[in-house]
Amino acid sequence: MPASTASQPQTQPLAAAARLVLLALVAALTLFATGEPAQLWWIALLGVAGLPAVLAPQHRLLGLLSRFAEVVVLGLAASQVAADTHLTGVTGGLGASAVLPYLAVPVTVTALRRRYREGAALLAVAAATLLVSAAFTEVDGGRQLGQLGYLAVCAQWLILAGLGLYTAGTFQRVVRVRGEKPQPYAEATRLLTQLRTVARQLPGATLDPGGISEHLLEELRMVAKTDRGAVLSASGGGRLVVLAQIGVDRVDWETTLDADSAIADAWASQQPQTSSRSQARSQHSGEVSALIVPLVAGVRTVGLVVIEADTPHAYPPAVMSRVTALTGPAALRLEAALLFDEVRSLATNEERQRLAREIHDGVAQELVMVGYGIDNALATVHDDAEETADSLRTLRQEVTRVITELRLSLFELRSEVDRHGGLAAAIAEYARTVGASGGLRVHLSLDESTARLPAATEAELLRIAQEAVTNARKHAGASNLWVTCEVDPPYAQIEVSDDGHGIGDQRPDGHYGLAIMAERAERIRGRLEIRPRQPSGTTVAVVLGSSPRRDKVRGSAAAAEGE
Repeated sequence: MPASTASQPQTQPLAAAARLVLLALVAALTLFATGEPAQLWWIALLGVAGLPAVLAPQHRLLGLLSRFAEVVVLGLAASQVAADTHLTGVTGGLGASAVLPYLAVPVTVTALRRRYREGAALLAVAAATLLVSAAFTEVDGGRQLGQLGYLAVCAQWLILAGLGLYTAGTFQRVVRVRGEKPQPYAEATRLLTQLRTVARQLPGATLDPGGISEHLLEELRMVAKTDRGAVLSASGGGRLVVLAQIGVDRVDWETTLDADSAIADAWASQQPQTSSRSQARSQHSGEVSALIVPLVAGVRTVGLVVIEADTPHAYPPAVMSRVTALTGPAALRLEAALLFDEVRSLATNEERQRLAREIHDGVAQELVMVGYGIDNALATVHDDAEETADSLRTLRQEVTRVITELRLSLFELRSEVDRHGGLAAAIAEYARTVGASGGLRVHLSLDESTARLPAATEAELLRIAQEAVTNARKHAGASNLWVTCEVDPPYAQIEVSDDGHGIGDQRPDGHYGLAIMAERAERIRGRLEIRPRQPSGTTVAVVLGSSPRRDKVRGSAAAAEGE
């Protein structure tokens, strides 16, 4: 039961006493203003009108009718008392002040019950009654002059009652907010429900940061000369990550925000910047025009668009205006996609950590105890029960194997891409650990640029590599494991090869892992490739984007063959 509802029975005697006191005060003021005891019958009528609200406070209909009856009687009483006052002149209307303080009673009751619309309706009925009664009542001091004073006094009391209603409502809300305990999970549920509804209404994969960035670059290419370009977004450690890029040349974009560059200036100022220098770490030869436009959503910079042309003065104000017209709406879409990725990543990481804790504290501990139990049983087996001893040793070996698998699973669940170490370091650590436990010789080839992929993309690539390494250890029967990691954002390629049995001889449950890898690759718009390795084994590769460097080499080779 709400606190306000529970406390109403306790406050009813106090409210009734306050009503009687105010009614007595109004009666005394009326007698003083008019000097006529006969006018007290209006006060008695007010008491009768408010009687149902006192006797049946919980009855919604009787209480409502009682309060409206009170304001109607009050409006009629105010005009009659003002007309019969012994005061003279313009102040004759002040006789209404003897009765109108009672207006606080019904208005306060509605405010305490949080029925603010009813309170406003009561004030409107009171105002209408006062106006109508004034038209048919001649107030002392001259009809026109006296009525002006009377109406002024009525307006004053109506305003005071309205202010009282507003103040009481504000006080009630403040008390309610302070008394309520914060509900962060309830608020999070509400926001996530709204996000889910909006996401379902959006067309296509519009909550994909990479897809939004690629679409924006293609749009910009239509309105401005663009030999190369990129969309950069914030990452941890004060660095930027490349979400998408276009152009035939490999570009190592400037990704630090503390460097002396137009990129850093655009991020800090939230204003477009132009430069005659390329925004790549390796400067391009010849004349270059660069335009850097911040993607600002509200007051927050969510990313940057960098486009460059190998001609001077390629971005005059007219072109810059066309570019900013496209980047404005794109900033809001990109912010929604990045927030969605962040929420999904936080939820996924929290779930992985929870599963790891449950496995460690539950099944893993129980299996260890089972192993201890088997060891104790072996110690008590007699020498003539060799067959039983062999069975127990076999069982102990199996328990040890399961415990090892669980520990590797825990390591996989808890493995994350370190903000400073990078994707290649995380993959290498996992491959070494799994290789050592499975007796595999691990060969690593790591090529990672200083630029970083988005955190969500790195997490998916790590999980794909982990699944590929696990499949090779469990199902391939391999002796060697080759892991290649090449990261050149937004391009990345991870390859895991083994010299085991090959694809056709894998156990059926291994194919479930392949399906999971394919789903993960599709989620980040990557390609999963599974092919046999010569002379034996399997290669699992995931490719994200295209490598400008490789495309250029292939183009040169094709041209050479054509000649």
